[in-house]
Amino acid sequence: MMGEERKTEKRKRPRTCVGCGEESPKRELLRVIRTPEGEVRYDPTGRANGRGAYICSCRECVALAKKKKALSRALKSDVSEDVYENLLALCIDEMREA
Repeated sequence: MMGEERKTEKRKRPRTCVGCGEESPKRELLRVIRTPEGEVRYDPTGRANGRGAYICSCRECVALAKKKKALSRALKSDVSEDVYENLLALCIDEMREA
């Protein structure tokens, strides 16, 4: 018993899209963060410091999140139009690759 080695597996928790509310693996979603300095931006690495919110990489979810102000609510900060335009550009690129 003492020599028995425990293997710990990393838990993979699904993340929820702020637009549609659907749960998906972290890698399938786009992450938007509010940095400690208060700047809101897209996080391509998924590891940047700050408060994060996830959104599906489809245009409908970005539009719905903008309409409901879901990103602003989740990040507890105002989200500029530039951030939404950047997310929409990323959605277009995702659709072209598929």
